[in-house]
Order: sequence, then C-alpha cells, then structure tokens
Amino acid sequence: MADSIQTLLENAVAVLNEQSPSPHLDADVLLAHVLNKSRSFLKAWPEHLPEPSQTHHYHALVERRAQGWPVAYLTGKREFWSRQFAVDSNVLIPRPDTELLIELSLNCLAKAPANILDLGTGSGIIAITLAAERPHWTVLATDTNPASLTVAQNNAIALNTANVRFRQSDWFSAIDETGFDLIVSNPPYIDATDSHLTTGDVRFEPRLALVSPEHGLYDIALIVSQARNHLKPGGHLLIEHGYNQGDDVKHLFEQSNYHSVSTHLDLAGNPRVTSGTWTPT
Repeated sequence: MADSIQTLLENAVAVLNEQSPSPHLDADVLLAHVLNKSRSFLKAWPEHLPEPSQTHHYHALVERRAQGWPVAYLTGKREFWSRQFAVDSNVLIPRPDTELLIELSLNCLAKAPANILDLGTGSGIIAITLAAERPHWTVLATDTNPASLTVAQNNAIALNTANVRFRQSDWFSAIDETGFDLIVSNPPYIDATDSHLTTGDVRFEPRLALVSPEHGLYDIALIVSQARNHLKPGGHLLIEHGYNQGDDVKHLFEQSNYHSVSTHLDLAGNPRVTSGTWTPT
C-alpha cells in the first residue's frame, strides 16, 4: 500500500533525527521538491498519496541527506536575496552572511552607471544580484573553474540579467581592464587545518572555493594587493572573510594604502566584510 505524505514525512524525520540539525525542515523541503509543490501543500494534504516513482525518489534523497549531503545539493537550488539560484557540488552553497556584501556594495555607489568586477563568482549570486538590483551597472564575473562558470551563466539566463558577463580567470590573470568602480569578492579564506571543514555541509563543498594557504589569508592578500591596479581613483574594494580574520584583513588593506578601511559585522555580530577605497597618492 502506498504511503501518504504524512507517513513519508514521519518516516523521514525518524531517519534524519540523529543525522540532521533540522530533520523536520529537511523532510519537508525534500518532499516538496520531489512533488514540485509548496510546503503548505504538504500541511494541507497530509493524506495525499504520491506516485511510486516520487516515493522512491524521496527515499533516495532522504538517505543521501542522512549521509550528510546538503539539502541545497539534493534539490539543486538555494534562495539568496529573494531569488532562486541553481547550485551543484561545483559551487559553494549561498549563505545569508554574503547578503552583507550585497548590501554594502549597493550602498557604496550612487545609482548611476558603474563597472563592477566580481572575483570568484561561483554560482554567480553576487554578480547576478548586483546586476539585477542595478540594471544600469555593468558586471564582469570571473572564476577559475569552468564548471562554476557554467552554473553562474545558467543562473544569469534564468534570472534575466543581461548586464552581467562571465570570464574564466585565476583572480586577475585574465583581467586587462582597469577603472572598475567596485571590485567585490568572497574568496577562499579557511585554513586547511580548520575543524569546520570536517562538519556539516562544508564537507561536501568544493575545497578549491573554501581553503586558502597562509592561515586562510593567501588569496585575500593577493586580491588586496592586485586590485589597486584595476580600480579607478576612488574605487572600492569589498572582501568577505572569516569571523576571526577582521584585524588581519584590515591590516592587509592598510598595508596596501587603501583609505577609509572599515570592517563590517554580519547579523551574528561577527566581522564579515572589510572595505576600502583606493586613492593613488
């Protein structure tokens, strides 16, 4: 006999209870994804009997979630800044912390035409969000991984952002342009020995996008140093970093003679983004 929505959810929660910090939410999201329905549908129709193929698919997803696979990779999507982005294991899963980078970027420039560079775009959440929020901005997004660029390009098409373009580049290696009004990046910043790499969703995310040498500061230092050659006078650099790296990153900015250097706190009160203005002396 086929299982109802209620039975499927109860069984899934029992499987996930010891493996997931949010078993009820995970069970709901995965079943809503399989049925292509909203979570409110699950509550309204608990007696509904999914098709056998849907039930089989759901059991497979629940099993993978019990093994630790992130829900975003299982559903292939994650919301960011009220938009739905496609994700896969080639890109980092969008996190709320990065919305601070968007907020600061939107606030640091007037609502006039501007040239923006997003380094290490991953799924494209930063570049595409800025392009969507400011249609008069021109955004160039780069990544060293061709598979990541494919994800980002598909997201740009799906979200109808024609003012963003993509290029394969290892940081500034393929960037000849100068005169950017804003350079923004969420680079790798985790130390290879950090214990967080062995827990939660991070275990399944691409290490290339997570880990950086020199206590997580190598890539940040490179970007800070080289961004000066590509910013216009008065242009801004914004970099997301780890919660315990605020002082070190601020020092890197000051060492490279950026002005108005500030470190900004995320919603949890942790140092999360450092910004500076480049004005040649």
